[in-house]
Amino acid sequence: MPRFRDRADDGFLTLIGELPELIRNLIVAEIDAAKTWVRRAAKDAGFGAGWMVVALFFLFWAIPSLGAFFIAGLSSWWPVWLSALVVFGIMLVIAVVFALLGILRFRKLTQRENPGKAVAEDVKIVKDVADEF
Repeated sequence: MPRFRDRADDGFLTLIGELPELIRNLIVAEIDAAKTWVRRAAKDAGFGAGWMVVALFFLFWAIPSLGAFFIAGLSSWWPVWLSALVVFGIMLVIAVVFALLGILRFRKLTQRENPGKAVAEDVKIVKDVADEF
């Protein structure tokens, strides 16, 4: 747990002496953030891939098995070609819904803050402070 205290009365040499510890704490915090980001990204990628597999499962198996049943049932009221077209449309909508669920899960990967961006921002802040002196 980081310690926060008022450093306004500390001398220049005291502040310089604490710099290695602060840099070490920053590096450890950035590595921990990177590990957390990778863990969450892998989880979201796994869930997204799972939703895609479900979508492909329905697209591949639902048309021949369940589709034939519905086509046969609807063909007693409509012509066979219209029954087949309606069943195909319904199965396509189901596949699209599951594919969208997978895409939404994959989009979470890009919405999270990347630890690399945080490191770049830290370096920029340090350079800005160094340029002031």
